[in-house]
Amino acid sequence: MVIRRNTKTALAAAMAAGLAVTMAPTIAASEPPSAPVARSAPAKQPVAIGAGGAVASVDADASRIGVEVLRHGGNAVDAAVATAAGLGVTEPYSSGLGGGGFFVYYDASTGEVSTLDGRETAPAAMPHDAFIDPATGEPYNPFFPNLVTSGVSVGVPGTPATWETALDEWGTRSLAKSLEPAAQLAKEGFVVDSTFRQQTLDNAARFAAIEPTADLFLPGGDPPEVGSVFRNPELAATYDLLGERGMDAFYGGRLARQIVDVVQSPPKTADTDLPVPPGFMKRSDIAAYDVVDRAPTHLGYRGLDVYGMGPPSSGGSTVGEALNILKTVDLESMEPAEVLHAYLEASALAFADRNAYVGDSDFVDVPLDELLSDDFAAERACEIDPTQAAAKPVAPGEPDGDYGGCPDGGSAETPTDTEGLSTTHLSVMDKWGNVVSYTLTIEQTGGSAITLPGRGFLLNNELTDFSAVYDPDDPNRIEGGKRPRSSMSPTIVLRDGEPWLAVGSPGGSTIITTVLQTLVNRIDLGMTLPEAIAAPRGSQRNSATVTSEQGFIDAYEALLEPYGHELTPAGAPGTSAAEIGAVAAIEMLPDGQFLAAAEPVRRGGGSAMVVDPAD
Repeated sequence: MVIRRNTKTALAAAMAAGLAVTMAPTIAASEPPSAPVARSAPAKQPVAIGAGGAVASVDADASRIGVEVLRHGGNAVDAAVATAAGLGVTEPYSSGLGGGGFFVYYDASTGEVSTLDGRETAPAAMPHDAFIDPATGEPYNPFFPNLVTSGVSVGVPGTPATWETALDEWGTRSLAKSLEPAAQLAKEGFVVDSTFRQQTLDNAARFAAIEPTADLFLPGGDPPEVGSVFRNPELAATYDLLGERGMDAFYGGRLARQIVDVVQSPPKTADTDLPVPPGFMKRSDIAAYDVVDRAPTHLGYRGLDVYGMGPPSSGGSTVGEALNILKTVDLESMEPAEVLHAYLEASALAFADRNAYVGDSDFVDVPLDELLSDDFAAERACEIDPTQAAAKPVAPGEPDGDYGGCPDGGSAETPTDTEGLSTTHLSVMDKWGNVVSYTLTIEQTGGSAITLPGRGFLLNNELTDFSAVYDPDDPNRIEGGKRPRSSMSPTIVLRDGEPWLAVGSPGGSTIITTVLQTLVNRIDLGMTLPEAIAAPRGSQRNSATVTSEQGFIDAYEALLEPYGHELTPAGAPGTSAAEIGAVAAIEMLPDGQFLAAAEPVRRGGGSAMVVDPAD
């Protein structure tokens, strides 16, 4: 069901008085975006236990904003939107107004799980060969700067509409009230840490190619120093504008015209060597954007109900199929090497089916019910040799409803991984039992590298998630108006019909394996939630080798070698970052308290907070 934007939030914003989190006085828009000061970044606490509600995210400032909303009577949706807006300030290279995401919500009053598809959308006029290099006739490397740093990679943003829709449907606060704490944070500024500086350094060449991006994120030509305060008064003014006028100001006003202008004519610096090709977006594309209310994916696992996000996300179907395969065996009775072998093989099979069948269900016929059926999972599970890893890549199965016996394994081509790693996730539970699991992104670190002039936020490069070569049989082929396939996997788990766990992660296609491994660690291996998150990770996405953190290699390489699994270090040539994922999760404890947990180390560590901490 399509949920069309309305003026309810804008009207409420004009009438309601906002609650401001206590912060420093407003910073004038003319002040520089960063300045050296003697100030420490807020301490990050990866685990928190207590009552009254909980928030987990990658950032302490954003989590604090969410907890303050809960403390002052807001519900989980109010806190999630406020936290996400805060992440748009402190995690601008991973999320923000210029991106999109998937919002999964459990409503305590109805006992129902709902999902919002706020994925970015391709312009109607986008051609099938948009990612083909005209000089060679070959597809660009999906991470090649010509493609990433471009207008052609920018999809119509869905994050602003997601925030407004979530508040309209389930929130208790106005959009203005929800955005105000983040606007204050943008005015006051946040303390630059080593992660933010390193991400800026890694993208300095791209950022320097775009005038407004260089002005904002490379003041004086250099990334902000660790310990300096980074202020973004332009973003604060944008939040204020949207709070006053609602998201119609984003999708139908001068701001929309600006987006089209920079996509069609990127504001390059005079001395850049990057081509920064223009895109195909028009104002009509932005005006036509709608959030879609989609049915969640659902399966039973070890007596639990697992809910996730359906297409165009492949997260719910792929995590779900892998869990269905794993529940055909008794992991609890197995040795660690046997469990890991089963996890890796189930993941490879599920990824084969993801690549073959999952795309935007408004454009392709995704056999979702069959992919998540126990009978299909049983047919796939019989292909797992308990003593030997299958040759990768494995072939997809046939989710046709006709199951029986054990089909021949076959073979397939290794898929190209087009998804960037720079995404963020937040989880929220409130004292009434409402739950939000929300993953949002602008795709690659720094997105398209195009900052909207005077608005303080980066535009996404999400369209690079499409397959570069047009194949009529590819469910993720490029088509105008289509949403590219994603691996974002916001997940909510119920126990006996009541909320038990909210979990999700960034990490491109490794999101799926990160969420899957965390669930297996917690449910099957008996780890506590903090232990399940901290455990070393390996990611098998139907490739010849298992992308692995060094801790995973150190602990398990000798155990997995007899099975034929080859572990490749994450961060090695041809792979991505040395760390896999960055989980933010919350568990409801038996005594009614909340256990919020985030990463202790990965991505600089995460931030878990509760309203009323336990002694």
